[in-house]
Amino acid sequence: MKPRIYTDTSVIGGCLDIEFEKHSLELLEEFKTGSKIITISDLTLKEIEDAPTEIKEMLDSIPEKNIEYVELDDEARFLANKYIEEKAISENFLVDSQHIAIATINRNDVLVSWNFKHIVNLRRIHLYNSTNLKYGFPTIEIRSPREVINEK
Repeated sequence: MKPRIYTDTSVIGGCLDIEFEKHSLELLEEFKTGSKIITISDLTLKEIEDAPTEIKEMLDSIPEKNIEYVELDDEARFLANKYIEEKAISENFLVDSQHIAIATINRNDVLVSWNFKHIVNLRRIHLYNSTNLKYGFPTIEIRSPREVINEK
């Protein structure tokens, strides 16, 4: 089976950022070729509504057959709030906790992000996963795009 990769907004936006563009573009290319499936949430789509046209075009360039759409549902809202209650993340970063919860609830193979402060952060990943286990959810792998691309 092809890996299903929940991709947050920072990865898509990273395509236009000098620091992150190389690995963001390589990962998007893997989504285009179908070697990996991109999982996009309604939350991500809402966040990129006001993004530059180039960002929207990059997402639009991925064939529909290689995209899985998921939603922020009640179960994900519940889990996102548990991350806050368990102090894995501050309530000021509810959207970040929602991204993690959506990826967890939908049993994605990995969540990719360039957000090293609130998402791709070892201490926080441990807290997210201990919260997941405490409330009966699976653990989630959280990585940067650099860690999941098939480098040549």
